[in-house]
Amino acid sequence: MRHLATSLVALAIASPAMADFWSDAAAPYQGVTIRGVSESTPPSNYVRDVLAPQFTEATGIQVEFETTSWDQMYDKAIKDMEAGSGIYDFVYIEQDAIYSYLSRDFLVDMTQMMADNPALVNPAFDWANFTTFIDYFKDPNKNDHVFGVPMEAFIKVYLYRKDLFENPEIQASFQEKYGYDLAPATTFQQWRDIAEFFTAYGQETGQELYGTTVQAASGHPASFYEFWESVAPLYGVYDWGINQETWTASVANGGRMNSPEAVEALTFWLGLLQYAPPEATASTWDEVASSFAAGRAAQGLVYGENATWIATNAEKSSVVGNVGVALPPTAEGVMEAAQSGEGYIGYYDGGAFGIPHSSANKEAALLFMQYIAQPELQAGWAEAGGRIVLNSTYEDPKVQEIDAKTDSYFTLMKDSGALFAGAPPYPFHNQVREVSAPFIYEAIIGNLTPQEALDQMAAATEAELKNLGYTAN
Repeated sequence: MRHLATSLVALAIASPAMADFWSDAAAPYQGVTIRGVSESTPPSNYVRDVLAPQFTEATGIQVEFETTSWDQMYDKAIKDMEAGSGIYDFVYIEQDAIYSYLSRDFLVDMTQMMADNPALVNPAFDWANFTTFIDYFKDPNKNDHVFGVPMEAFIKVYLYRKDLFENPEIQASFQEKYGYDLAPATTFQQWRDIAEFFTAYGQETGQELYGTTVQAASGHPASFYEFWESVAPLYGVYDWGINQETWTASVANGGRMNSPEAVEALTFWLGLLQYAPPEATASTWDEVASSFAAGRAAQGLVYGENATWIATNAEKSSVVGNVGVALPPTAEGVMEAAQSGEGYIGYYDGGAFGIPHSSANKEAALLFMQYIAQPELQAGWAEAGGRIVLNSTYEDPKVQEIDAKTDSYFTLMKDSGALFAGAPPYPFHNQVREVSAPFIYEAIIGNLTPQEALDQMAAATEAELKNLGYTAN
């Protein structure tokens, strides 16, 4: 994988036109060091280990790219941009954070910067080649100018163990117990039945096998996100249940945060914990991926950035060759709503690199972002992190080869990506999450019922929105 990406870059550098562009454009910045920060994820680690060194070789610009924990990434980036200290020349912007960053004017307008600096624009760079995920990083108040170059995009999919689901003896046993054929779940009852069955199967056969993953860290926002971005939409509750016309959350005031559908969704999700690995209540997205890769779960929702390595990397995964990919189950009418554009069935995750206004090396950072966006560099990156941000990447022979090994994960993302959506456009994203998430935590540990948790969450959300000036009453 790494050698493939290196060879592709070598070919690109060998081309006189490209060699002239990168060396000529970077000439004024020889010896400059640009610094960036991101979460330690497969796509970001690939940038650090593979793409950044190649950029340095092509341009002479040094790159110090720090990959750290999710919470530390945000803390460091935001503090730097708030203080204007200029520590970082590029920062990772998660899709759900862009609205807050735009409202606080943290980021350089990249569309304008490229228009003002034509000598820094790679002639082969094409905004039109980006998938529609780039739309999340455009500011509609500034003529849809772009404020971040996407570096990863993926959907959260339903993974299942094909070796278990396709085992004839297991199939017969399941059919005998439940009266229908074992297959990837298309209803919530099936999801629960499968979870129950494989948890019992693991116990009977002496295996460390459980029925489903659950991203239910009881003190980490990962659990808030799994519920509101992945589970609640399956029941038709969108945008955290907040009414964006009245900025209310409770049913009594026109919201849906504590609606019967939301209560049903939370009840179902919490009910899966009895069939999940013991580490579920301490699991973020990373631990869920590790649990599935270790063969400890028969099914579950897993972020696509992890799906490819789980399915293909035998050094890190014990289920290589046995990973199935499918869309998650949905309640009645939800799929139709998603297909019509009136709803969605889960989270379209990802992020971009943006340049803070406080950076002293904006020009060098702009070159770096264009460099890593070259089509010929995408295949190895897609293999490492299950991410695609350019339309052309889907047609890359290497990606198609990986697709065949991952039960057509990339095809699923290409064909069904429109059924998923990013986070709602809330500048108050972090503030509401912080006051809301503790009620999810309390429900996970059993201190609150689903109804109590959502009632209290809705009240806290409305109080915070009032405090932020969104509502008068």
